[in-house]
Amino acid sequence: MGIKKYFATADNTITNARGLNISTRGTGSNMGASDILEVFSIYGQVTTSSAELSRVLVDFPVSTISSDRTAGIIPAAGNVNFYLNLSNAEHGNTTPKNSELTVVAVSRSWNEGTGIDMEDYKDLGQSNWISASSTTAWTSVGGDYHASPSYTQTLDTGVEDVSIDITPLVEQWVAGTKTNYGVGIKFSPAYEAYLSNSSGQDSGSIP
Repeated sequence: MGIKKYFATADNTITNARGLNISTRGTGSNMGASDILEVFSIYGQVTTSSAELSRVLVDFPVSTISSDRTAGIIPAAGNVNFYLNLSNAEHGNTTPKNSELTVVAVSRSWNEGTGIDMEDYKDLGQSNWISASSTTAWTSVGGDYHASPSYTQTLDTGVEDVSIDITPLVEQWVAGTKTNYGVGIKFSPAYEAYLSNSSGQDSGSIP
């Protein structure tokens, strides 16, 4: 069985987390040039109901996949599987044991950006928690996503590598039945601490 790798063409971490001063949220921050991606959910850091989230956006070269299929480099639909693979980056923070990640298709075009600050969120730009680009806001803060298809992976220890079969989604992109804007990676709803509005206040819920 042959394996062909396709590498992401753009990726970014978007967040409403608080910076090192705890008082300011990073909703306008961009981390598109960082060498790692972060998905997290922090609950109760400031008050008993405060919540902070981080999600990941990743885009792929679907046009190349289509060209390779036409050239016979990869098999026809039904004879090949496409896996989303992400490697864990070792770190000293608490890991999300007994949790679950969800992978869904992004439903709006977004910019990668050039920010790198993943601690105090001082690099502003798009995409971010509020906006997909410099001219377009997300319909829902935290990103716009298709409801289906949706994929999950359980994290028993929190340090696992991610490997999820997303074949149906990739085949939709290749067939043109769904526009390719990449995927969003986030904790599943039961494991996210929810927020409600664009200012990132600690109340209510978001999709």
